[in-house]
Amino acid sequence: MGGVGQHARPDEYPRHEVEISGFWMDETEVTNKQFSAFVQATGYITTAEKKVDWETLKKDLSADTEKPDEDSLGPGSLIFQKPQTLERDMHYSKWWHWQKGACWSQPEGPGSSIEGREDYPVVHVSYFDALEYCKWANKRLPTEAEWEYAARGGLSDKEYCWGNVPIDASRANTWQGTFPVTNLKSDGYESTAPARSFPRNGYGLYNMPGNVWEWCSDNYKHTAYKERLEANSEKTTLKDPSGPKNSSDPRHPFAKVLKVQRGGSFLCNPGYCTSYRPSARMSSTPDSSTCHVGFRCVSN
Repeated sequence: MGGVGQHARPDEYPRHEVEISGFWMDETEVTNKQFSAFVQATGYITTAEKKVDWETLKKDLSADTEKPDEDSLGPGSLIFQKPQTLERDMHYSKWWHWQKGACWSQPEGPGSSIEGREDYPVVHVSYFDALEYCKWANKRLPTEAEWEYAARGGLSDKEYCWGNVPIDASRANTWQGTFPVTNLKSDGYESTAPARSFPRNGYGLYNMPGNVWEWCSDNYKHTAYKERLEANSEKTTLKDPSGPKNSSDPRHPFAKVLKVQRGGSFLCNPGYCTSYRPSARMSSTPDSSTCHVGFRCVSN
């Protein structure tokens, strides 16, 4: 478990051996059709469909952050918007936009729908939403270790899910061109792709790399692997690790709780984000939702 290749980041080290008990994983991300069945059966309302609770939100922000106007705290979610021009050292705030009314059933906001996209992965789902779906389906979210094991598809010590061959448009739904301004769509998709697109990996799983980030059950900590090994004084193979008890990420210095996301998305690009690798790790607060995050389930 851990970083392989030139693109591996510090939080993917040190590499270490783990043992995973047997489990089943869904061959695809949860689709709009599947999530719709859950909502119809339960009446569930997702995080993005609720008014933002400022008292909860401000706990993950610096103390001097001013409260936004009430209109900005209405239901909504983050969507990607291409900037008009490419600037040096662009900040991600240049392409992320808070869209009022954006949610799983209206991915681009009011006026959009999932009609014709029933077999695409559901997006704009928070960690909490994913948990509720899993409970309804009598399944659960994978641990980070289970996800990486499954993503490798039986290939050990390889940089990518398909081996050490660099990514191209035939392998996964990612960004081709100059991120974030020009997407050549060589893979055929501007944003998400159907859940059974692109070749399956060695375990028969679709879209483990790219398409949408996938929630895992673990708390995220950038030093988790280092601390895991330091605590293992007997140097034994770790069995079924479930992640640290607390969270930390220098990229989100004020966040109290962060959950792991894996797999990269359609926005990953060799020049900006190479997180379509099986060892790549990302974090987000559990109440966050965006147009490029979904999930898949596992069961024992």
